[in-house]
Amino acid sequence: MARYKKRIISQSAMPGLFDEFETQPASIEELPLHPSIVRHATQVRLTGGSPRVAETTDEPVVEPVELVATDSDIYFMSFGSGSSGNCAYVGDDESGFLIDAGVDADKVTAALKRWGIPMSRIKGIILTHDHGDHIRDAYKLLRSNKHMLLYCTPRAFNGMLRRHNVSRRIKDYHKAIYKEIPFAVGKFRITAFEVSHDGTDNAGFFIEHGDQRITVATDLGCIGDRADFYMSQSHYLMIESNYDYQMLRNGHYPEYLKARIAANNGHLDNVVTAQQVRKLASLGHLRYVFLCHLSRDNNTPEIALTAVRQALLEAGVTVGDASDSLESRQAQVQLMALPRYDATRLFRLHL
Repeated sequence: MARYKKRIISQSAMPGLFDEFETQPASIEELPLHPSIVRHATQVRLTGGSPRVAETTDEPVVEPVELVATDSDIYFMSFGSGSSGNCAYVGDDESGFLIDAGVDADKVTAALKRWGIPMSRIKGIILTHDHGDHIRDAYKLLRSNKHMLLYCTPRAFNGMLRRHNVSRRIKDYHKAIYKEIPFAVGKFRITAFEVSHDGTDNAGFFIEHGDQRITVATDLGCIGDRADFYMSQSHYLMIESNYDYQMLRNGHYPEYLKARIAANNGHLDNVVTAQQVRKLASLGHLRYVFLCHLSRDNNTPEIALTAVRQALLEAGVTVGDASDSLESRQAQVQLMALPRYDATRLFRLHL
């Protein structure tokens, strides 16, 4: 039986759930360019092809991956997902934007560059809420790329200034948005919607590009009506699958923190996520599911993937591993758990 929690509306300016328990490493090195890696560089077109390495008499250099795009193609990439830092990219062949900015700015810039995406193409950051693992590097990214804007609700912006030691100059980049009122970034039409979490004015995002639709819900304690409404329309879903109930219950966290995680405005249990994904897949148009914000201590990628995969298989839905292999492409739904610290490849999404 579905373990949906009753939705609550109240918000509170409480600290992030893991502010005292998990922190981002002091430094994360840029993606390496060791000659042994260069020789096997994964510079392959997403539709197939062969690696190409720039000719040089000194140190070999990997050229940016060349993408074969159409007007309807959109791209997705995650740079890190979890309480140590969250940031993802959505774009097309002309422009794009970041979802949150909790990952080291230099790492984000380097990862995009390796796929031939300059920061001049990134038009802004859309912010889900004001917890540190989502806003930590926002000002650094904005200060280094002055053409970018920070899209978030006024309440979320004020919460960020109140909770964190952020330069007040970030106000120069703020572009106010409001829930249920669409705004545009390039060719993308984006609608913020209500989600239940313990940040300030938390938002999920429904992203439209031509006929394609993505829903992003990174932190939420239950599936509310608005979240379900937008998820049900989407081809691609980035959804939290934070904890395994037994691991949380038997884990080392203090009882108050366990209660906050399991609360209606905390995080999502794998079982709840699995049942929601099964429901969405039954509608017939879901193509990709990216599980995000997995707990380091109360979950594993294997446990989360197994829960969701089993729910889909029980519903008669074939499941791929998002590897782009021939076998995986035959599946109805691609399923992947986003890495905590590492960047993914650049996914080309098209119907």
